[in-house]
Amino acid sequence: MRVPPARVCFPAEDRAEILARIDEALTSGQLTLGAIGRELEAAFAKRHGARHAVAVSSGTSALEIILRAIGVEGREVIVPANTFFATAAAAAHAGARVVFVDCDPATMAFDLDDVASRIGPGTAAVIAVHIGGLISPAMPALVELCRDRGVEVVEDAAHAHGCALGGRHAGTFGRAGSFSFYPTKVMAGGEGGMIVTDDEAIVEAAQTFRDQGKGSFLANFHTRLGANWRMSEPHAAIVLSQLGRLDEFIAARQSLAKRYDAALDDLGLRPLHIPADAQCNYYKYVAFLPDGVDRARLKQTLRERFDVGLSGEVYDTPLHRQPVFEPFADRPLPGAEHIGDRHICLPLYPTLSEADADYVVESLAAALSEMGSL
Repeated sequence: MRVPPARVCFPAEDRAEILARIDEALTSGQLTLGAIGRELEAAFAKRHGARHAVAVSSGTSALEIILRAIGVEGREVIVPANTFFATAAAAAHAGARVVFVDCDPATMAFDLDDVASRIGPGTAAVIAVHIGGLISPAMPALVELCRDRGVEVVEDAAHAHGCALGGRHAGTFGRAGSFSFYPTKVMAGGEGGMIVTDDEAIVEAAQTFRDQGKGSFLANFHTRLGANWRMSEPHAAIVLSQLGRLDEFIAARQSLAKRYDAALDDLGLRPLHIPADAQCNYYKYVAFLPDGVDRARLKQTLRERFDVGLSGEVYDTPLHRQPVFEPFADRPLPGAEHIGDRHICLPLYPTLSEADADYVVESLAAALSEMGSL
C-alpha cells in the first residue's frame, strides 16, 4: 500500500539502544520489575508532570487498577459512550455498574451536562477519555463538578501521551490517569500501560495489584485480589526508547496536521477543532464528513483505487450499541451516535512524508468527486 493507515517508527539507532537494554536485562536475569522499568516510571512521571508513575501490562489494566484502588466495586462509574471497549470493560471488571453518558460532537469527549444529570448517590467515579489526543476544554469544569459532588475523576489517556490543556498534562487533572503503549499509539511498546498520579495511596495499591496482589515482591503473602499486571523489562526498554522520541513524534504529527487542516476546507470536510491552549499529539487526525457521504464506500474507494488506507475511527460504534454492554444501555445517546457515524481518520504518523500527505488529500478529493460529493 502506498500510504498505509499507520506505521510504527523505530529508527535504527533506537533499535540498537533497545537491544542493548534488553541484553542488560538478560544478563542480570531480572526480566520484570527491574531497573529499566523503574527508569521508565521516573522519566514518564517527569515528562507528564506527575509525582509518580507505575508501569503495568496494558492501558486496560492501568485503568482497572486505578478503579480498584479507589473502590468502585458495587457502585456506579460514568463512562462516555464514545470510547474503546476497554474503558467500560475496566470498570465492569473492577466490579462497578457502568453508566453511559452522551458525548459532545465538538470535542468527541463527554457531554458535561449529561454527566451532571447522571451523577447520583451511587456514583463513585467519572472516566474522562481524551479522544485522539485532545483534552476537552470542559475538563476543568468536569473536575469542579465532580469535586462538588464528591465523585472521583479518572482519566483514560490512552490516546494522550504528551498532551496538555492550559499547561496541565493529561493524566494529572483527576485522581489518576492511565496510558497505553499498544502498537498503534503515539508511543508504541508492543504492549504495556502506565498509571500516573500524585496520590501515594494509589501508587501503593497499584504496585500491589500489578504483582498478583502480593504485599511484597519477595514474599508469598497476598493482601489484594490482584493479577499478573506487570510490565516486563523488554517492554519497558521499548517504551523508554519511544519516550525519548515523544516530543519529536508530536512535532511531526502537528506539522502534518496543519498541512491537512489547510487542505480540507476545499473538500467540505471539517477537522476536529483544537483550542489554542490545547497541546494535541494528533494520535488521530479526525475529520467530519459532509452529510450524505457514504463512509464505507469512501474508504473502499480510497483503498482500492488510490492505495490509501484510512485508520480506524474513534469510534465507529458507541459503547451503548455494543452487544456486550446491552445491560447498561438504557437510552439513545445522539451525540455519540453522530460522532460514530460521521468522521474519518486520515493517515498520520511521524514517517509520513509531506508528499504522501498531499497525495492523501488529492486522493480524497478524487474519491469524493467520483462519488458525486465534491
